[in-house]
Amino acid sequence: MMNGAELEILEARLSSFGQQHLLQFWPQLSPAERKELFDEILNLKLEEVTQFFKRTMSFSSTDQKKLDDRLQPVADDVYGSALRTNEDKLELYENIGLREIANGTVGVLLLAGGQGTRLGVSYPKGMYNVGLPSQKTLYQIQAERIRRLETLASEKFNGIKGNGIPWYIMTSEHTKEPTLDYFAKHNYFGLKRENLVVFEQGMLPCFTFDGKIILETKSKISKSPDGNGGLYRALREKKILDDVERRGIQYLHVYCVDNILVKMADPVFMGFAISKGADCAAKTVEKTFPEEAVGVVCKVDGKYRVVEYSEITLNTAKRRNDDGRLTFSAGNICNHFFTTEFLRNIIDNEENSLMHHVAKKKIPTVDENGKTFVPSAPNGIKMEKFVFDVFQCSKNFVVWDVVRDEEFSPLKNADGAAKDTPTTARHDLYTLHERFLRKAGAVFVNKDKSIIPPLLNGLNGTTNGQEANNNDIEKCGMKRPEVIVCEISPLVSYSGENLEHFVAGKTLCQPFTLRAPEE
Repeated sequence: MMNGAELEILEARLSSFGQQHLLQFWPQLSPAERKELFDEILNLKLEEVTQFFKRTMSFSSTDQKKLDDRLQPVADDVYGSALRTNEDKLELYENIGLREIANGTVGVLLLAGGQGTRLGVSYPKGMYNVGLPSQKTLYQIQAERIRRLETLASEKFNGIKGNGIPWYIMTSEHTKEPTLDYFAKHNYFGLKRENLVVFEQGMLPCFTFDGKIILETKSKISKSPDGNGGLYRALREKKILDDVERRGIQYLHVYCVDNILVKMADPVFMGFAISKGADCAAKTVEKTFPEEAVGVVCKVDGKYRVVEYSEITLNTAKRRNDDGRLTFSAGNICNHFFTTEFLRNIIDNEENSLMHHVAKKKIPTVDENGKTFVPSAPNGIKMEKFVFDVFQCSKNFVVWDVVRDEEFSPLKNADGAAKDTPTTARHDLYTLHERFLRKAGAVFVNKDKSIIPPLLNGLNGTTNGQEANNNDIEKCGMKRPEVIVCEISPLVSYSGENLEHFVAGKTLCQPFTLRAPEE
């Protein structure tokens, strides 16, 4: 137990940083509570975190002005588009990516710190079951896509050097142990145990607007994860980049857990970035309308970054090019490529200078009697960094724009919300898989054996080369359901390949599930 002299030393240290209030309930605490609070204060890097607060607040007050006059769109020489690239070039990129996977130089890194609170569950979002016929969770879908990609690379280049694709998963304090237990319980979904590396991002104390660290209870400091940009600090402090280098990984694909359509280590994206000699790259989708609440990749003062929609005036958001497309159209989807060399430079030389961002929140705190309550209005800030903050450090940055319907359907809200729900995620996956199956030669029929027409007004406004629309179909007396329930196991197909053998010339009734033999 701490003696009086030690308490005085602690009080003096806190006072020197204006944080002596953290001991205001000390006389009321039990021995166990005193130890809890003492350990928390002892582990605080007070000089560092208070400096973070001062610098963050100073930066936010000067940088949040509208950026319109300083903005430039993505330059043509760094921009690539899956939709506007011919098949031969796409195949070239894919082969480059698959070759690197076969050579054992590609890794995948998942940002999985979030719990499923907005989905109505208390466990990690990656463990969420979106209601597919297979009942697979996001983690299982993604694990099986990695397995299929390893198979594709091995078949294309006669085997894989090393142990395949390592999967690094960054969790928060609350999601690490449930994630580890979940994968162990399910035998890592067929992945090699040594290829799954789970590590924890850092935590920072929450501050009031005037710089006081917030007490959540009488004996507990309020802390929050340091944002997905805390990745870079964690790569250094948890020795994760050391492990990446030890394995001979030269390229990492980094993404967020909640996108049900994500293509981990997408060989086309990887091949595009590698062929361009990029050290850093972003996969984007084209904004659907000027007011869409999505950040855009663009240049600010000559350096690439992501600018939030709230930082741009509506007039700038509405600007269009001569072809009618939005000038600032490169919507950020948290899907990135980094070379290991670039990341080494970031964590050794740049991470400490990256600015935190301010998130004003209603943070649980204690009243004058020490009772915890949730305020009715924001009472403080959480400091966080974003994974895309490093774009500005790139010496050769490129953008790969993809089709939203094929690659981006985030899961953020419970059913009943306007968008990004389990229902929208399922439907987007079903619709993509329907296109894959039709392209492979399948025909969908109703229970009465009547043919279900293809979904038109889809990708490029056409399906199977047909120029038509759904109104035309209805005029002909043909009806189709809102969505055809069909699911393809990732173990069978990564992005629509390998399906002709299973479905060509066959009639399929919904719900239809195509499983691998071992399932």
